[in-house]
Amino acid sequence: MFRSASRFVLSKRLFSSTVTKRDIGFSLNEDQRDLQELARKFTAEFITPNAAHHDRTGEYPVDILKKAWEAGLMNGHIPEAYGGLGLGVMDCALIAEELAFGCSGIQTAAEANGLAQAPVILAGNDAQKKKYLGRMTEEPLMCAYGVTEPGAGSDVAGAKTFAVKKGDKYVISGNKMWITNGGKANWYFVLAKTDDKASAGRAFTGFIVDANSPGITVGKKEINMGQRASDTRGINFDNVEVPAENVLGLEGQGFKIAMGAFDITRPLVASAAVGLARRALHEATNYALERKTMGSVIAEHQAIAFMLADMAMGVEAARNLVWKSAVLRDQGKRNTYYASMAKAYASEVANKNAADAVQIFGGNGFNSEYPVEKLMRDAKIFMIYEGTSQIQRLIVSRLLLDSTKAGVAL
Repeated sequence: MFRSASRFVLSKRLFSSTVTKRDIGFSLNEDQRDLQELARKFTAEFITPNAAHHDRTGEYPVDILKKAWEAGLMNGHIPEAYGGLGLGVMDCALIAEELAFGCSGIQTAAEANGLAQAPVILAGNDAQKKKYLGRMTEEPLMCAYGVTEPGAGSDVAGAKTFAVKKGDKYVISGNKMWITNGGKANWYFVLAKTDDKASAGRAFTGFIVDANSPGITVGKKEINMGQRASDTRGINFDNVEVPAENVLGLEGQGFKIAMGAFDITRPLVASAAVGLARRALHEATNYALERKTMGSVIAEHQAIAFMLADMAMGVEAARNLVWKSAVLRDQGKRNTYYASMAKAYASEVANKNAADAVQIFGGNGFNSEYPVEKLMRDAKIFMIYEGTSQIQRLIVSRLLLDSTKAGVAL
């Protein structure tokens, strides 16, 4: 069903650039509505019914991801020239919200591919794109973004992994931590220091590293608070040899490339947060219309009705920030300011909605037989990964102050 449906949807040109040809508006074009509906149906059939199982067991959703790949719901960023769909950020945001409605852990496993691919799309040469992006369209492979380290999370400049050039190769040594898809990846994007004396902006180089390279040790799967379907691990690089042809861009450009990827991926993380927030609203609303106290359903009590209203407002406001940041990127405009806003705000809406859903469910919300306690656990990571909420505020405030001082409107 989904394979044939995806052929119908994806046989069209699904470029969000069509948004640029219209006046300001909040409606989707026909192709985007078809894509959204495809993702929604896929989620209802394959993700939502299996979410609790993967949460309880921590089992990686191999079969679901394979089906998502077959349906055209993964690797959407890859350009058509390399076998992909060439989707825009807006298109991928629609997919992210729908998949995360079913399970943000499964969605994170799928979307981690996009994060690893973004640096290659931004800075890779033709040969690199053919080799590493092309293979992602030929079979359902995974890849991973290796930047975070045990002592370098928000402070990326503090990363200690280093690479030394020896002839026509680089030798990489160091440890990466909290790497999504770490144990499932076919290849990694790795940020490593190549110049100890340079500033952070010039000290690092980006590499594509094959996961089967000698010297790579994959750590244990981390058992996290939430999003347990996602595979998160530490990765050790012990004198791993990487051919110089696998350098992304030029030596010393790694930090810029790694940070540039976030303008593409932060709107998608924010969109996934919207999906979770919407699911919390959905569950809480349905429960409030069924649960009775004092002779009436609790939705008729103003205290509950107002909570639902606040949850709905949060979903709509967060989605609008996501869409603005996504469309700006698709229009070729800098979206950093709005991408950080969307990431911070949507993450916090997801957490608030999940907590409010638990409150509306009362004692049942605290029980694992009901879906909202999982949402509350899953939501927290949105405020942490791909830049904490505090880092997003730092970015927004700096851009705001710099533009004001320069007399330039954002």
